[in-house]
Amino acid sequence: MKAADLRKSILQYAVEGKLVPQDIHDEPASLLYDKIIKEKESLIKQGKIKKEKILPPITDDEIPYDIPNNWKWVRLGEICNLSIGKTPERKTAEYWKDGIYNWVAISDMINGGLINQTKEKISQIAYNKVFKKDILPIGTLLFSFKLTIGKVSLLNIPAYTNEAICAITPYLYDNIKYYLLEILPILNLLDNANYAIKGKTLNLQTLPLILIPLPPLKEQERIVKKVDELMALCDKLEQEEEKLSALDKHFADTLPKSILQYAVEGKLMQQDIHDEPASLLYDKIIKEKESLIKQGKIKKEKPLPPITDDEIPYDIPENWKWVRLGEVCDVRDGTHDTPKYIPNGVPLITSKNISNNMILFDNVKYISIDDYRAIANRSFVDIGDILFAMIGSIGNPVIVNINKQFAIKNVALFKFHQNHFFYNKYLLIFLQLNQYIMQKKSSGAVQSFVSLKFLREYLFPLPPLKEQERIVKKVDELLTYCNKLKEFLIRKN
Repeated sequence: MKAADLRKSILQYAVEGKLVPQDIHDEPASLLYDKIIKEKESLIKQGKIKKEKILPPITDDEIPYDIPNNWKWVRLGEICNLSIGKTPERKTAEYWKDGIYNWVAISDMINGGLINQTKEKISQIAYNKVFKKDILPIGTLLFSFKLTIGKVSLLNIPAYTNEAICAITPYLYDNIKYYLLEILPILNLLDNANYAIKGKTLNLQTLPLILIPLPPLKEQERIVKKVDELMALCDKLEQEEEKLSALDKHFADTLPKSILQYAVEGKLMQQDIHDEPASLLYDKIIKEKESLIKQGKIKKEKPLPPITDDEIPYDIPENWKWVRLGEVCDVRDGTHDTPKYIPNGVPLITSKNISNNMILFDNVKYISIDDYRAIANRSFVDIGDILFAMIGSIGNPVIVNINKQFAIKNVALFKFHQNHFFYNKYLLIFLQLNQYIMQKKSSGAVQSFVSLKFLREYLFPLPPLKEQERIVKKVDELLTYCNKLKEFLIRKN
């Protein structure tokens, strides 16, 4: 059970007489009720309070649940004096200027706690023209009954209140005030009664009708003490829940990243001694690349610098090989120019149009077919290629899986010399993990960017082809579990 549900159960047990044991020596609530009524009549005779309209007797149909024999169902207006505050007009500046009297709004109320200060104060003029009555003293019980129903606090400063707050003053004994402070938040006391239907506003005609289960005075003391004790434990439970929730979120957020990290370090799958080592795979890729250059299918690029020991970020298995991205795949970018945009034409995909493993065509701009052809001569996009944002929100790699004509700008394009030498999903895994490192290493004072040279020279751990296949399969499987875990945690919280 969560702390919030436990709080409700504690209060429910309290008002049903099930939280603390009854004591046969306690003076029954019926005698306490008689004393309160006698005190109320005395206050009326003394002119200290006004005589109110007689409240209707409580019928059996109204009573929501059974209470102990020495308790008594009463109406709030029978045992307490109720008054409602006011809100001076906001248009009348003099009501708020140079305020000297504390004025409580619902936002000032601390549920179950003390009100030590107010955000606003009213002026002497507002006191003279609007309130015209004594300020509420320290120790007054406040109960919100509009919009936020059932919030209760004790005044720890003299103050006035707004029209959504009812000031409650018991006719006899402070103990009743503290008992009410604990039990009034039980909203089902309001919702189950005929006079207070959920969603409708309470007022001075209906507030006095609220049913209160009145225990003996001594039992009220025991209830308040036990509720305070249990609520303190609920506070601790809530703190632990928050820590656990944060831990759950951290675990769900970091687990996918850990899986990707293990994948590119060769720790996710056991190596197979029968796999052809990555060094031979690398030789085949280089040979294929040279063949494509001779055929004029790709351009010969400037040789990439050899890899030094200082550059290598972590150890990889012996049958893997550190390479540069530009050695094993063709890394290009889109147009550097700003083409003329037209209402309809070929979509131009920029860094802003790739996100969450998708290419977004909703807010693209369009270019002419001639401009598209000029860009396509440099960077023609095929199914299976990987797009990678180079500017702004760097990264967001995505595999192209749609047979649709489009051009690219501010986007890197990873093309493969021969698909049977390389798994594009393995490179996707690597880019998904390393995009965060690239973001930290990016340049640009106004807008972050990574260059084509940076991407081509970026170090890449190349596994044997068969292990690439196993890694991709295992990562897909584990990330599916991660998504299910995340969905479960969202539902749980």
